[in-house]
Amino acid sequence: MRFKVPEGVYDIIKSLEKAGFQAFLVGGSVRNILLSRPPKDWDVATDAEPKEILGLFPDSVYENAFGTVGVKVPASLVSGSSSDETAIVEVTTFRREGKYSDLRHPDEVVFTKEIREDLARRDFTVNAMAAGLGEREENGETEISLVDPFGGQVDLKARTIRAVGEPNQRFQEDALRLMRAVRFACELDFSIEPRTASAIKDNADLLAAIAKERIRDELVKVISSPRAVWGIERLEEFGLLENILPELRDGIGVGQNKHHIYTVWEHNLKALQYAVGKDYSLKVRLASLLHDVGKPKTKGGEGPDSTFYGHEVVGARMARKMMERLHFSRELTEEVTHLVRYHLFYYNVGEVSEAGVRRFIQRVGVENIDDLLKVREADRIGSGVPKAVPYKLRHLQFMIEKVRTDPVSPKMLKINGSQLMESLHLEPGPRVGYILGVLLEEVLDDPQKNDEGRLRQRALELNELSDEELRKMASLAKEKKNEFESGVEEEMKKKFYVK
Repeated sequence: MRFKVPEGVYDIIKSLEKAGFQAFLVGGSVRNILLSRPPKDWDVATDAEPKEILGLFPDSVYENAFGTVGVKVPASLVSGSSSDETAIVEVTTFRREGKYSDLRHPDEVVFTKEIREDLARRDFTVNAMAAGLGEREENGETEISLVDPFGGQVDLKARTIRAVGEPNQRFQEDALRLMRAVRFACELDFSIEPRTASAIKDNADLLAAIAKERIRDELVKVISSPRAVWGIERLEEFGLLENILPELRDGIGVGQNKHHIYTVWEHNLKALQYAVGKDYSLKVRLASLLHDVGKPKTKGGEGPDSTFYGHEVVGARMARKMMERLHFSRELTEEVTHLVRYHLFYYNVGEVSEAGVRRFIQRVGVENIDDLLKVREADRIGSGVPKAVPYKLRHLQFMIEKVRTDPVSPKMLKINGSQLMESLHLEPGPRVGYILGVLLEEVLDDPQKNDEGRLRQRALELNELSDEELRKMASLAKEKKNEFESGVEEEMKKKFYVK
């Protein structure tokens, strides 16, 4: 088999061989080459020890106890990038490993001279192959000779994830492999070999010992894959979800009302499937999966008239807690929580004015509108309806586009707090906020009022009022019901059994 290995990687391997050492491509790069997929990373294994690797490549990084040296290579020689950046190719000494007391890292490593011993410590057979490189040909390709002691090629053809050697031992060495098995099956569209699957179930509780950040990273890869729903189902089947998103499991077997044909669990997964099928972002996928996570805790009654009052509020709190526990970034946590909180909105053609749409945009944020509509589409399909975007939703999209550039926040007013204080000779304080709040509400009703001259004149009039009068006006304006929640609220309650 021939393949065009990047020049920088090829040169590292040949430099090691020229110095009298063995050197092979290993891991995911070999697997992807055999699957005709572009490798994401290029890892090299050698019988040279770290000090010998450093002797050959002085400008390298060695800051671990596992025999891995980071060899610096121009990025252009690895990824074809035209930038002047530096890439790191990991070169690791063949090794055997001792016990894994922390269920993640070996207590000790012993360097060896045999590639087979190094491959024997790896997780799955499809990742336990090595490739030796022949001489480069004129077209840049090189002949690849495979070292495959555990049947990785056979499992690739069978599209199977199989643990190397004894599955229980592999998972007890590194419990993160429990999730990695599911993740690889998702990414590669493979099945999981029965003995390996059985061992995952038997060792599922070990996942509790793994750092939440590592669990999060594997979960993100599962949800980002085309088989995200299959992956979530396997995590539940194998007993892993209990240590990842236990709140999501609460929806299993929880029936809904007459507007749903699926249980809460099924509904959430079908919503995720829609988001995956549309290739929506991780944010939208997470929000689609979690949007109804609050329903089991808010369910009232049973049967076709059961209710889920306030589930979007409860669900938003739960989603935040779940994402914080897995150490998602603050930004993503806030965004997903916001989408869950506001996914339940009502819109009916002819019942909501442009001012109502502007207030809706103000409430959810113009930057969140598009993603919120995507979550709503996923919610609809997850409910079993045939259309993701019915006429009402299309009309709402039209109305949003129509008013999208209208002023919907204090920042969009043609006068700001500093100008207001200067014009009215005011000191910083609540009075300035009260006046700005009233001005914004009036502009939401009529965008033409967002004129600096008009705003200054209106501010002068408002400034004649007492602090108490202004406070009451601002309070009434702030509490003014959005048309999405007021004039048609009772109909929304009747239709969706929410409150």
